[in-house]
Amino acid sequence: MFWIGYDIGSSSIKAALINDENGNVVDTAQYPKVEMQIRSPKSGWGEQDPESWWENLCIATQQLLKNTEVDTREIKGIGISYQMHGLVLVDKEQKILRPSIIWCDSRAVDTGEHLFEKAGTEKCERQLLNSPGNFTLSKLKWVKENEPELYKRVDKFMLPGDYIAMKLTGAITTTPSGLSEGIAWDFTKHAPADWLFAEAGIHTDLIPELVPTFSDQGSVTQQAAEQTGLTKGISVMYRAGDQPNNALALNVFKPGEIAATGGTSGVVYAISDQIRTKESTRINSFAHVNHDENAPRIGKMLCINGTGIQYSWMRNQLTDAMDYGAMNALAEEVTIGSDGLMILPFGNGAERMLRNRNLGSSMNGINFNIHQQKHLFRAALEGIAFSFVYGLQILQGDGIELTTIKAGNDNLFRSAVFSNTIATLVGKNISITETTGSVGAARAAAYAAGAFASFDEATATDKVEHVYKPLSEKKEDYQKAYDKWKECLEEKLATFK
Repeated sequence: MFWIGYDIGSSSIKAALINDENGNVVDTAQYPKVEMQIRSPKSGWGEQDPESWWENLCIATQQLLKNTEVDTREIKGIGISYQMHGLVLVDKEQKILRPSIIWCDSRAVDTGEHLFEKAGTEKCERQLLNSPGNFTLSKLKWVKENEPELYKRVDKFMLPGDYIAMKLTGAITTTPSGLSEGIAWDFTKHAPADWLFAEAGIHTDLIPELVPTFSDQGSVTQQAAEQTGLTKGISVMYRAGDQPNNALALNVFKPGEIAATGGTSGVVYAISDQIRTKESTRINSFAHVNHDENAPRIGKMLCINGTGIQYSWMRNQLTDAMDYGAMNALAEEVTIGSDGLMILPFGNGAERMLRNRNLGSSMNGINFNIHQQKHLFRAALEGIAFSFVYGLQILQGDGIELTTIKAGNDNLFRSAVFSNTIATLVGKNISITETTGSVGAARAAAYAAGAFASFDEATATDKVEHVYKPLSEKKEDYQKAYDKWKECLEEKLATFK
């Protein structure tokens, strides 16, 4: 039997097919090949058309089925991973009412801060483990306040993965994990935070039906089968946001384990068994995929918006289509600290770990007589790595006892400059495993259906591609460079208004 997984990103839609004999990947597909557009009608906004996600998923599925020539009747389940925190609105006919306000959109920062104060900061921290911030419920409140006529037509609000599940099954549902990522879940009541909806002036009728993360969440309709090439009746068995799902794909389930990613944004996602936080305005605490009322598993997530997007920007602006491997090789020619050149990588909207300040990116200490293209590359990688370390220190201050760091083999973690900087400064190995979110989602669907007895079994064929170990002999050099960068950051923050 086979299982299919989807990863609904803001750059592209990825699909993977696995078998359940050993969890091996049969094939993968991705569409489009170039990054999907993120529209920004105003500074700090980020929107995408949900229908484009569905159209691209259909194309990716058709490509996957054509390449594998698998009998679609042997595909037994679907798993969905998706970009977190987005807002999708539909009417009673399941028609989209406006473009999705996606994860990197900053418009609801003030809305969330006002809601935080109105609802009570202590109550939010105790029961939500978060401030409402710039997340899904705050975005919905922004629509209510700024687009009232459109808001009147809203039947349900959804996260991006909920929308894809709706297109596949015709049912509008969500999960506790999903509501927690939208800052709409009460961890003390183990239910939607109805009191926060009341404070926001939003009726709880807009919340979709709740289904467990691992469960039969509906089956593929005839219409969806015709559009995708799948067989009618295949069950959707799993759904989670991309960062909890990335942790799942890396087999990160235990307290102290960390899953890290370095894509368009950078994420540090740490597992805790404690339902508490003292950093509700700088990090987020979500129900992890294996969270249970009687065995808490909280994913403490720290997101840095300006990571891979900065390196991509640098590649597009400063090179003639140079590949990342060549950029990384040039960066390795430069000494630790980039000869005094420092880059703050915060040019992709408000940064939650900086208390929702939109600091912007900046180059500091540039010397026209010394610094070359290769210095810019190294300073970019170091700046991103230093921001990861800065975030890890926040997590450690919030009670995380770091045991292991695992990452997928994405562009940033392929860089020795980037990975060695983090490993050396935090004093932990970084294990790189070749896996993807779509593969993890497919395995999760199989696990949910009982095809694997454990997730250890589902990931047994994964191999650690590389381990970056702390470079103890260079620790002092790395520490000096980081301290100088951190001083630069704090000076900027002190003068930022």
